[in-house]
Amino acid sequence: MYSTRYSVRFRVKGWIDDEEFDRLREVARYLGSYDGYKLFELDLDRAKSNGYTPSDILSLLSSINGIVMEDLERVRSVLEESSKVVIYLASDGWLRVGGRVYLKPLLRELGVYLPYDRESNAYKAPPHMYRRLVEFFRSKGLIVEDRLGLLDGNDLPRKMEFLGELRPYQEEALRAWLENGGQGIIALPTGAGKTVIAIAAMARINKRTLIVVYTKEHVKQWIDAVARFSNAAGMTGAYYSDEKRLAPITVTTYQSAHRHIKRLAPHFSLVIFDEAHHLPAEKFRAIAVGLPAPYRLGLSATPEREDGKHEELFPLLGGVVYRSTPGELTSKGYLAPYVIRTVKVELDPDEKKKYKALRRRYFDLARGRSFQELLRDAKNGDPSAIEALRVHKEMEKLVQYSKAKLRAVERIVRDELMKGNKIIVFTQLRGQAEEIARRVGGLLLHGGIDKRRRDLVLEKFKRADKGVLVLTTVGDEGLDIPDANVGILVSGTGSPRQFIQRLGRLLRPSPGKQSAVLYEIVVKGTMEEFRSRKRKNLGLPW
Repeated sequence: MYSTRYSVRFRVKGWIDDEEFDRLREVARYLGSYDGYKLFELDLDRAKSNGYTPSDILSLLSSINGIVMEDLERVRSVLEESSKVVIYLASDGWLRVGGRVYLKPLLRELGVYLPYDRESNAYKAPPHMYRRLVEFFRSKGLIVEDRLGLLDGNDLPRKMEFLGELRPYQEEALRAWLENGGQGIIALPTGAGKTVIAIAAMARINKRTLIVVYTKEHVKQWIDAVARFSNAAGMTGAYYSDEKRLAPITVTTYQSAHRHIKRLAPHFSLVIFDEAHHLPAEKFRAIAVGLPAPYRLGLSATPEREDGKHEELFPLLGGVVYRSTPGELTSKGYLAPYVIRTVKVELDPDEKKKYKALRRRYFDLARGRSFQELLRDAKNGDPSAIEALRVHKEMEKLVQYSKAKLRAVERIVRDELMKGNKIIVFTQLRGQAEEIARRVGGLLLHGGIDKRRRDLVLEKFKRADKGVLVLTTVGDEGLDIPDANVGILVSGTGSPRQFIQRLGRLLRPSPGKQSAVLYEIVVKGTMEEFRSRKRKNLGLPW
């Protein structure tokens, strides 16, 4: 574990009882006494055979009354030289792990392979392994020179205090995260207060923090939330677009964090990933890998992904440490009660005829291959797979733009407005959103509308007692309209994750809000009906 070619002597003044003398003999040879001192010579071979690590030796010698401090410091220097592991972050963005210790068998014991860099005379490790390496080497009794200092130091400039109040389930979530060493994912539905839990976690850890969010709008929301629920307003800064200011608590976007990972990496001990289900995307995954932050918190209503890539996410953040569903929180009164109503419609005769022809064409081209297999073959240039995907897209478009859907939306909107309700219409398609907004006289939001206009539309809808807001996927995350109580799902990806997110828009508690209803408009005899049935068959606790 450590080199034994070093020797050093140390003196102890005065009386040593038998127990202390025997313990010293386990790590050193007794050379005799003179002039009131007892003289010992450190014996690293003997210490090693008796199971002492370098840290154990220092602890033992530090506990001996009468040891000459000058000698103790000399022993410390020798032990550090022979058993120190140095960990630092190099300019290429990788960790370097080196020192005089023979690390190869230790890395084998840790179960990792790290490439050796001859130029730095050290092993290279991805930054996300920082905490694991420091704690492992320390557990072996080695002296770790941690040049990043993110684990033990890097505190905020002043003590952060949480000024909010946590509900019982939020307390449970925070406790589960802390008991997991300040790592893990908290999975709670929209409106359950994940942001508040995160701010409480920041106050408990009290380390410099990087918060990674999905949109620019979320940057301001987080900065405002930190100011509202803590005393840390003066310690926040934004790092995105043209505004790039590193602060003790810095909020950035996934895009900016990916582009500037080397700039951000050395500064933060705690990283919070909002909407953490985005993280497995290849370039965003590089953020979690490229940050050495030893404390990690992921927030998501739906951490699992249809592509299975959440399996890659969990080890990078520490796994899911706490989960609660909309149904569970609704039953306890923390979220608005809700009901999901599936409204089935049929294609018009001309649409049905075209759909059947497209479906026959699709199955002829697919030749028994699954959709995922078609995606794979299309990437490899298979003409039949490419054409099958094109036909599939036509089928999707035909279903999503069906005339019966538009008529159903108009009918539901009319009925719900008569009840004085506040309605959000969700669609995947910009053209469809524009058509629905025109037909029902609703407000419109989509990605093509500039931020200033979007803010005005949202403010107008928030102030209204009733009305209709039609939006595309721009509203799937981060939309905060607590008094909206009716949703109409017209078109989407069909994924359970998107379904839960859109349901979550309606579940935020609001004074006087009795319940919420989400209408799911499904075309019978199509893939939409299959997806709706599949969601229910999954047994997900809606």
